[in-house]
Amino acid sequence: MQVLGIVGHSESGKTTLVERLTQRLSGSGRVATVKHCTHPPDVDTDGKDTARHRDAGAAETVALTDDGEWYATGESRTLDETLDALAPDYDYALVEGYSDASIPKVVLADREVADPVVHRAPHGADADLDDIVAAMEERDPYITLETLVADVKRDPDEVYSGAIATFTGRVRAREGPEDQPTELLEFERYDEVAAEKMVALRRDLEARDGVHAVRLHHKTGVVDAGEDIVFVVILAGHRGEAFRAVEDGINRLKEEVPLFKKEVTVDEEFWAHER
Repeated sequence: MQVLGIVGHSESGKTTLVERLTQRLSGSGRVATVKHCTHPPDVDTDGKDTARHRDAGAAETVALTDDGEWYATGESRTLDETLDALAPDYDYALVEGYSDASIPKVVLADREVADPVVHRAPHGADADLDDIVAAMEERDPYITLETLVADVKRDPDEVYSGAIATFTGRVRAREGPEDQPTELLEFERYDEVAAEKMVALRRDLEARDGVHAVRLHHKTGVVDAGEDIVFVVILAGHRGEAFRAVEDGINRLKEEVPLFKKEVTVDEEFWAHER
């Protein structure tokens, strides 16, 4: 799922741009929208922002307040939890508001926001949709373990599968009770080489007897302590084939794919390959 934030002042045309992008993107895939609200919204009231999202073609609209209330269903969720829930079922998520979120953003008017920024425009009605869509598609998609599991279940050979095995790598906060806590890890990669290596590894694993589909994903950028970093998902005929492919997949990914890790603890920061 590609995620894009739209941020700006109240009169900068945020909802207008969400409408324009929803209409554009709904021809290519399923679109969900998320609205940041400062007060309880009337989700289904005609003329309100979330109703405008829906009328523009959004398959689902979600409204969130700062206290985490999820007005689509009455549940309590953060923005990250909401995106996690949407990711398996949608191709695009447009997030109106959340200036401080670490998602790619279009900035309208002169609003101060957190990086990354992929486009700026004076008003939502004037923003160049071609440039925005191109910039969004260049970013890594928002991928969860559930996204990858749902994807392999759609494989044509799924009918021959009796097992799905997965591996999730996380940011370990500390090695032991006396260890200095790790606050975050930051990952960089050589994009073209890393992509080629990932494709080659996937093809290698899928060529094995009994393995029907493989999905691999490693995050880049900042990943905080306790968050997920890397996923390996194997669709196979039997559990033994699935387990072996999962173990080989994560071992080879760490050995063969050019990824560089910076660790930030409470006392210092360093690149792992320099240690």
